[in-house]
Amino acid sequence: MDDCLKCQTSAASPPEPGASLGRLANERRRFGYRRLFVLLRREGEPSGINRIYRLYREEGLTVRKRRARRKAVGTRAPILVEARPNARWSLDFVHDQFANGRRFRILNIVDDVTKECLGAIPDTSISGRRVARELTVIVGRRQE
Repeated sequence: MDDCLKCQTSAASPPEPGASLGRLANERRRFGYRRLFVLLRREGEPSGINRIYRLYREEGLTVRKRRARRKAVGTRAPILVEARPNARWSLDFVHDQFANGRRFRILNIVDDVTKECLGAIPDTSISGRRVARELTVIVGRRQE
């Protein structure tokens, strides 16, 4: 009876999930244990999330941080502007909506030196051509 099929185990032991976890963690450095758990499940790993978390911590795995962006070296020089009218203008789009829900925009054009409002163009839609046309009109009006 020692040759019974039940007594003999011919199936190899399942692979340790730690090796797969480490491999996946190296491939996907920005993935935490939860996302790695999903990938392991897709590969057929039957372990639960608590076991995966324990293995993740035991192997010292962490989500790798992104490198910080390089800071600009030195100080920035301010843009020099002549202190006279019409030297520089600023454009700004302001938007809001009516009580019925319809949206509208206002294009404000301001002289930076005198702080004078050169134009406020309201409309539901302001195209680039419309902006160019309005600026041409204001330039013509300011040169007279």
